[in-house]
Amino acid sequence: MDLLAEYRRATLFFEAGDPSSAARLLEPIIEAEPDNAAVRQLLARAYFQSAQLSRAEQQLRELVDRNPSDHYAHHVLGRTLERLNRYTDALRHLRIAAAMHSSNDDYTAALRRVETRVGNGR
Repeated sequence: MDLLAEYRRATLFFEAGDPSSAARLLEPIIEAEPDNAAVRQLLARAYFQSAQLSRAEQQLRELVDRNPSDHYAHHVLGRTLERLNRYTDALRHLRIAAAMHSSNDDYTAALRRVETRVGNGR
């Protein structure tokens, strides 16, 4: 299998709005190259976009464990936990992402949204 060609195909599927097909192509690549952060990130995003949230969480936790300074992985992990209604867990990762990249409006908006949820006892 040509892993690079498959990664490119997966990227095309993802960009075309078919994250499930992208994930199917990426799964064997991550098995062959478990240390490849770019593949793992795209797989996590494909799972997130296709509402396979537990799978997205697993991939994102792996990214964060391997590179705690990856603000984007923290942000998407926080968003994943938010979608799973695990607001307190989400808050930690959203705070980290926003602290690392405070100029990102999406990070700030997600953090405020979840802070409001946690503050309201939801």
